Amino acid sequence: MERTPAVNGILKIAYKLLVNDKGKFAALLVGITFAVFLIVMMTSMFAGILHRSSATVINIGAKVWVMDPAVNTPANSIPMPDYVLDAVRSINGVKYAVPLYSGGALVKLRSGIYQSVTVLGLDDASLYGRPGLIEGQIEDIYAENAFVVVKDAEFPKLENPRLGTEFELNDHRGVIVGIAKVTTSGLFGVPTLYTTYTRALQYIPSMRFTTAFILVEPKSAAAVPHIKEQVKALGYDALTKDEFIRKTSNFYMYKTGLGTNVLLMTVISFIVGLSISGQTFYTFILENLEKFGALKAIGAKGRELIYMILFQATFTSLTGYGLGIGLAALVITMAKLRLPSYAAKITYGNLWFAFVMVLIIAGISSYIGIRKVLKIEPFDIFRG
Repeated sequence: MERTPAVNGILKIAYKLLVNDKGKFAALLVGITFAVFLIVMMTSMFAGILHRSSATVINIGAKVWVMDPAVNTPANSIPMPDYVLDAVRSINGVKYAVPLYSGGALVKLRSGIYQSVTVLGLDDASLYGRPGLIEGQIEDIYAENAFVVVKDAEFPKLENPRLGTEFELNDHRGVIVGIAKVTTSGLFGVPTLYTTYTRALQYIPSMRFTTAFILVEPKSAAAVPHIKEQVKALGYDALTKDEFIRKTSNFYMYKTGLGTNVLLMTVISFIVGLSISGQTFYTFILENLEKFGALKAIGAKGRELIYMILFQATFTSLTGYGLGIGLAALVITMAKLRLPSYAAKITYGNLWFAFVMVLIIAGISSYIGIRKVLKIEPFDIFRG
């Protein structure tokens, strides 16, 4: 406790040395802020893309998904034979299981323009996985030619349809009977239509098998391992919602160029921040070497000089971190207001990753400064 006033005094001197050189201080902040901004922007964009890649899984909300083992994402479903649905329903621990149709189609709008859409066919009896409606009644989906459209960033591509708007799908008449709001928009820039499973099969040409996924509601969480084991014996996979999201994320992260590109840009951002802040901090130490020598001459210990360097590097890094996070949040918010389909998403993981990168920058900058300061001799300073 006796050393606290001395340490506080040393830190005050360190602070004044840092902020009095406004040019160097500003350069340090710019370097770290820019690095944090780039890191957060790139990782947030990546997180947003991964989140949207699992939009169907998130929006449907089924606890367990049964699928072909070769399926990597909700977008590349492989239809399963009808007997699989019956077999899954007979498994002990399954409360109920329903089929889900998922496929692409081309609709002709009233203007004559053709637009690609994703069609999700819900189980006729239960409508399990149905979206929440902001206009219309879900019961109207049973009406002739009825479809529900999702109002998201891709909604304008269907010419902003209203209740009663008509379109053509494979020479079949379609009518919008509901407008839905979902938790997450899709990744591929394609509007989404919901209808019944039977109508989806009638409207869209299909292969021999038609069930893209089987949605399972287990009787209890304890029944899930048994269900997965029995489905595995059938030659198919049963994944929980979180497992399917993770599998989808891993596919885009490791089996496409997306993860590599984001990693490369993040490394470049880190190097830019480190080079600017490291060089500027080193120059700052050189220019203040006489002052550090004077402090050493009047009795400042090496440990106290280390405190000064660590304080200066940490203060600058954390200030730059805050500015970088704020700037990234502002840019992402403004971009989402202008571009509804913009996928960036700031997560706690992004913030922690950027924080660790900043600590590394602060550590390396401190090491550079500490080495130089500890080598100085007061006699050399005053002799010069």
